[in-house]
Amino acid sequence: MNYAEKRQTIDALNRIMELELAGVVRYTHYSLMVYGYNRIPIVSWLKDNAVEGLAHAHKAGEMVTLLGGHPSLKIGPLLETAKHDIGDILRESLELEKTALAAYYDLLKMAEGQSVLLEEYAREMIVLEELHLDEVNKMLRRPGDIEPFEIESATA
Repeated sequence: MNYAEKRQTIDALNRIMELELAGVVRYTHYSLMVYGYNRIPIVSWLKDNAVEGLAHAHKAGEMVTLLGGHPSLKIGPLLETAKHDIGDILRESLELEKTALAAYYDLLKMAEGQSVLLEEYAREMIVLEELHLDEVNKMLRRPGDIEPFEIESATA
């Protein structure tokens, strides 16, 4: 990996770190805003996602330092829609997860043929993000729905 490729990879990893940290803040916020009969299991799930996001951010930061870079102190975009219905929270989470997944796929493209370590890291994180995306998608479906939830259909 030449210098320019290494810089580009470090930038991609820092972006991932920033996105994951934004997820920590968002999931923590969401966990505080859930009310109603199903509050306890939903809050627990949201808190678990915040903890997982922090672990993912830490892993990305470790990859940055492995490459000789400096981990970012920035945080990704924070969206406050002031909508706190669980459906709204899950739709926002779905978008957050899609953005993170795309960032990991970008990293994989950069790493392919350059670093087995980074390729495997990106693949592992893609698997985790795909599974998480599926979990959120299933939570957004109505009981009995088989077809994946589509954001566009939610606004139609």
